[in-house]
Formats: sequence, structure tokens, C-alpha cells
Amino acid sequence: MVELVEVEDESFETKQVGPSDDEDYTDTESEISTDDEDNVLEDETLADRISALKDIIPPATRNYISSTIDATTSWIKFGLSFSGKTIFVVSTSALLLGVPWALAFAEEQQMVEMEKEMKMRESGQELLNPGTAGALNAQLNGQAAKPAL
Repeated sequence: MVELVEVEDESFETKQVGPSDDEDYTDTESEISTDDEDNVLEDETLADRISALKDIIPPATRNYISSTIDATTSWIKFGLSFSGKTIFVVSTSALLLGVPWALAFAEEQQMVEMEKEMKMRESGQELLNPGTAGALNAQLNGQAAKPAL
């Protein structure tokens, strides 16, 4: 039968050399709190952190994300390009067709207003000078002239 014997290591038996039991002692050369490591973290940029994630994400997922972003970007570029061209065509057509039409419409309105004004002047002349053109037209048509009120 096998008998187990515990063998003690000599390094555990001897006391280690270290700081004394002085309570005011602080370890200023500790590897945990070095200023060099703090500077490295401050110098790291967002792009560095994102590129470091490349190793965490599997290649198939990276390809899927990349193709999705590329497709979305191309659709957005196409949409902006198409809408820009459409706005250009519509605004140019409005200027080439709309401005002359608006000028012609305004001129037509002006002519209608002038005709109304002329008719009003004629009717005003008949009121001021009764028995002129209106009375003659009535006699020619066989109607008797009516006195003005």
C-alpha cells in the first residue's frame, strides 16, 4: 500500500523579508498603481477601442454588420441623390412654366378690370347725360323712354 507523506517547502518555513510592522509605511513602487498605465488609458481613442472589439466579434457577424451598413449607406445616398434631382426638375419646371403663366394671368386680370372700369364709365355717362345713347337705343328697339328716378 502507498503511504502519503506531507513534505513542507522550505520557503514556507523561513520568514520572508518585507516591510517592518510600521503602520506609516506606504508602498510607492507598487506595480498596481503606476502612472504609465494611466497615461496609456488616457491616450486611447474611441477608434482604438472599437478596433479592439474586432477580435471579440466573430467574422460572420462582422461581415453581416458590414454588409448591412454598406447597403443602408447606399440606399441613403440613392434617396438623397434622387430627391435632389427631383427637387431640381420640379423647381425648374415651376420657374419655366409658372412664371410666364402667372404674368399672363395677371395681364388678363388687368384687362378684365379695365373692361369693368370702361363699362362703369359708360353707365356713369348715361346717368349724367340721360337721353343720349341709352334713350336712342330704346327708341330704336320700340321701347318708350322711361324717366330717370
